[in-house]
Amino acid sequence: MRWALVKVCLAVTVMVVVAFAVPLGMVVQEMASDRAFSNAERQAATIGPTLSITTDPVQLRKAVESTQMGAARRMAVHVPAVGGSPRVEVGTGWAGERAVLDTRRIGRAATARVAGGGSALLQPVALGSGDIAVVEILVPESEVSNGVTTAWVVLAGVGLALIVGSVAVADRLGARLVRPAERLADAAHRLGEGRLGARVPEEGPKELRQAAVAFNSMADQVVELLANERELAADLSHRLRTPLTVLRLNAASLGEGPAAEQTRAAVEQLEREVDTIIRTAREQRPAAAQGPGAGPGSAGAGCDASEVIRDRMGFWSALAEDEGREVRLAGVDRTVRIPVARPELAAALDAMLGNVFRHTPEGTPFAVDVHDAGDAVIVLVSDAGGGIADPDAALRRGNDGGRDGSTGLGLDIVRRVAESTGGDVRLGRSVLGGTEVRVWISLDGRSRGESARAGRGRRKRRGN
Repeated sequence: MRWALVKVCLAVTVMVVVAFAVPLGMVVQEMASDRAFSNAERQAATIGPTLSITTDPVQLRKAVESTQMGAARRMAVHVPAVGGSPRVEVGTGWAGERAVLDTRRIGRAATARVAGGGSALLQPVALGSGDIAVVEILVPESEVSNGVTTAWVVLAGVGLALIVGSVAVADRLGARLVRPAERLADAAHRLGEGRLGARVPEEGPKELRQAAVAFNSMADQVVELLANERELAADLSHRLRTPLTVLRLNAASLGEGPAAEQTRAAVEQLEREVDTIIRTAREQRPAAAQGPGAGPGSAGAGCDASEVIRDRMGFWSALAEDEGREVRLAGVDRTVRIPVARPELAAALDAMLGNVFRHTPEGTPFAVDVHDAGDAVIVLVSDAGGGIADPDAALRRGNDGGRDGSTGLGLDIVRRVAESTGGDVRLGRSVLGGTEVRVWISLDGRSRGESARAGRGRRKRRGN
């Protein structure tokens, strides 16, 4: 593309230079010729007064020699025979007798080519007797073309400079057009190779800037779609852990025997495969930032948190009874509407309760509490286990250092559900002595800090 632009500009400039330089060169040559013959006419006119006074050969010779052309031996005077006097020839003519006679006959200036190069100007001059004398001036070829060669060289130099300059400008303009296109093509190749961070600077001509904006938007959407796809794969895989937990607990109660061992081995193998799917999806997850409102809760309708918690606790209470765990449930005796879809809240509860069963010994009690704070709903899941050594690390996906063998995805599911409403998740020490997972679900889309400040303001106003 760049060289195509250069070649087009080169062809156009050459045509323009030729179209202007050739006629201009011809005009320069014509002007030089006109200048030479005009000078010859002026020199011929200087002898006219003398011819009007006398035709004496001696006087005419002196007059001719006193002129510039006569001194240079480039002037001749042809006077016809007048009143019986012989004709007078001063100087040597170059055009010939026939040219002199023709000029005298037609009565106007004429030019004739001269053997050996150059031209002769034949200027008729009227005598007092009524006859016509002819003044002949030699105009050499060097005078006719004087300055023409220099002018042509200058024109050629200017034309060449214009061509070189236009090529240089076209090359720079072509580079300015081509570089953004090359960057766009390179980014497309890198994106096709799987480097999802490839982006294009939005610069260059308007059309290429628009193409860069469209490419960057497309790349962002591809990253977001891949992130959502892998999040969905990881989340669905993690949800399989809930029935897997039941299978593992049931398999543990089968006793001894080949069938029981095979069942337990199959459950363990299935759990390892699910963990592998979760880790693979996590490792391949593109770096795509998600702000509040981009999580799972933003896409669905709200639900009654109390109803969902009672339903899921009915499932987990049966397992707790099998393991001898004491369960306490509070705050679910009335309707509590939250802006989270029912499946998402159920998945978050299963993730938190599944962690309790997976990472605490049998017989460890746990509790689920729901608090309605007016502008937010707080869900607390507490246990009496050993707690989490590093709560901040546990909240970071894939870095759950406090619980061996965990993928860290369960708490991430909970976090995304809370953040989809503008809330958050906190880990701390529970009143039972173990871990407490505090899920803050905002009802008005404000962050937890904003809600707390608003609550303090309301309490202060009520106190006044």
